[in-house]
Amino acid sequence: MRKILALSSLLGCLIVIVIGSYVIVAQSAITGDWKADTKSDKPDKINISFERHTANGGRSQNGSTYDYSDLQGLTREQTQGGNVSFRLAREAGTIECQGSFTNGRGSGTFQFTPNQAFIDSMGSRGFDFEKNSSKHGTLPEDRLFTATTINLTTAFVDDLLSANFGPLDVDDLFKARIFNITPQFMAEMKATGFPNLGMEDLVKARIFKIDADYVRQVRSMGFDKEDFESLVKFRIFKVTPEFLNEVKSEGFGNLTAEEVVKFRIFKIDGDFIRQAKAEDPNVSPEDLVRMKIGFRRHE
Repeated sequence: MRKILALSSLLGCLIVIVIGSYVIVAQSAITGDWKADTKSDKPDKINISFERHTANGGRSQNGSTYDYSDLQGLTREQTQGGNVSFRLAREAGTIECQGSFTNGRGSGTFQFTPNQAFIDSMGSRGFDFEKNSSKHGTLPEDRLFTATTINLTTAFVDDLLSANFGPLDVDDLFKARIFNITPQFMAEMKATGFPNLGMEDLVKARIFKIDADYVRQVRSMGFDKEDFESLVKFRIFKVTPEFLNEVKSEGFGNLTAEEVVKFRIFKIDGDFIRQAKAEDPNVSPEDLVRMKIGFRRHE
């Protein structure tokens, strides 16, 4: 559940970053600070976070894990000590970094320059990175900076547009990139019986690890007509074939999806069912829930 909350927090943060309200001067530079940590278990990767002060007195933060091959001018050997100068050059813009490392930890300053060609290319596809909007009050350069850190490209956008996702806005592009919402993933979900999932649903699917294999697994449990939200609940409350087999062996083989979720929420397992049946052989699912609540009140 901690991972789910972290992911949900990340999504909320990124949605604020990617929706802007002011016209950007295409070649103006953004400056700020960066910090980095090497990953001992993944020697080819490094964590870098970027922070800058915004015009309204707040702070904008972006962090991600990068391959050293993404960073021009930086190698793992250099992170052990000394001054460094490196860049992250992407289609949306370039981040130039100066600073130093000591024993795998680094810090310094950066300068970001947006790429006008990217802005123009996105505009020709119907995505205006310079559009005035007061929805969240952040600057368009924040969107371009985020597009650079997550490597949002016109090729990726073209791929989305070719898959007929329906109407998309700039926010949707960021969600799709961050959570790896690809045309292939959408096609797989359609093929399993969910042809009308929107971007928010597809993001949920990625967060809760709902893919075509999981849909087939749920159907193999006997739930072949459940809606998407039922699958989300199954994932959140860890409904597994093993759990269903356990309660089925105790005489509850025809539970509805809602009853199964209640059983998981209130931790009604085989042992509890056997104890309840010892008192009342005809106990119902609702009886079990009430008994469980009652036991908790006396604890």
